Amino acid sequence: MRLGINLGYWGAGMDGDNLAVAQEADRLGYDVCWAAEAYGSDAPTVLSWVAAQTESIDVGSAIMQIPARQPAMTAMTAATLDSLSGGRFRLGLGVSGPQVSEGWYGVKFDKPLARTREYVEIVRKAMSRERLSYEGQHWTLPLPDGPGKPIKLTVHPQRDHIPLYIAAIGPKNLEQTGEIADGALLIFPSAEHLEDTAVKYLRAGREKAGRAMEGFDVCPTLPLAVGDDINGLADMFRPYTALYVGGMGSRKQNFYNQLAQRMGYEKEAAEIQDKYLSGDKNGAAAAVPHQLIDQTTLLGSVERIAERMQAYAAAGVTTLTLAPAGFTLDERITALRAGTDALERSGLA
Repeated sequence: MRLGINLGYWGAGMDGDNLAVAQEADRLGYDVCWAAEAYGSDAPTVLSWVAAQTESIDVGSAIMQIPARQPAMTAMTAATLDSLSGGRFRLGLGVSGPQVSEGWYGVKFDKPLARTREYVEIVRKAMSRERLSYEGQHWTLPLPDGPGKPIKLTVHPQRDHIPLYIAAIGPKNLEQTGEIADGALLIFPSAEHLEDTAVKYLRAGREKAGRAMEGFDVCPTLPLAVGDDINGLADMFRPYTALYVGGMGSRKQNFYNQLAQRMGYEKEAAEIQDKYLSGDKNGAAAAVPHQLIDQTTLLGSVERIAERMQAYAAAGVTTLTLAPAGFTLDERITALRAGTDALERSGLA
């Protein structure tokens, strides 16, 4: 099992620290460094900055939002980043959510599965440097009855195949991801529930495409905190969990809330959402069960984290992405180093 890091969103006041964390991960031999985007910092700019100041670690978008860019623009960006980084770019895509898609980008959040499939097909065709023509439900290239003509990408990516990941949560999205992508970006993964909440759907998609799980990258992100006080460490992540389960989306359409329900937290997920959407964020955080946090993070001593890593590997994880927590850069670096120590102790390195 490989290790990655996730820097999250840029511009939160820790930018210099984030670069130092990425550089330390590079030195320690981490496999990939991911950066996120929502409606603040964009992922490609951050990744180009990190790639320019690291040597061997891959850089990946987790995610580049599908409603933010036309697919050909995404192909251009991916090819450019792969070339500039010396073949170290991984393209992670996702549909985002209805609030961001429609409120920020002005793109209707309809038929996300069909839109994702078409988007991936166009991106891959463009990156292959074929002359780009496409007829689908959501995109037609070139536009009919106009001056457009099929053209091809002028930039040569460093590699013939840039790995493509999709952020997936729901069963249908996971199955399609297994069918059309090279890897899946997962969030709030519980080793105990991973087979039933994700892997079985990914496997079904792979089988649908006539492929096995071998070579497919199952890549969840887990916050990491090192110390002896498990309860205290878990409390650090209460606001984070409450935000996603309670407030990331509407009452009717919150994918993270639905995931918590599939993990057996139906009552608790409803309470967290009720409190969060009513404005009681502290109450929502207090309502998050300790067990839910403990199952979806890596907490405790290096030995305890190593045991959890073994559980994730047994559940099918191939790249474990860590988000090292801490109030200072030294604390984050310490957590990062603990991650490599735990992987070595687990026997999975």
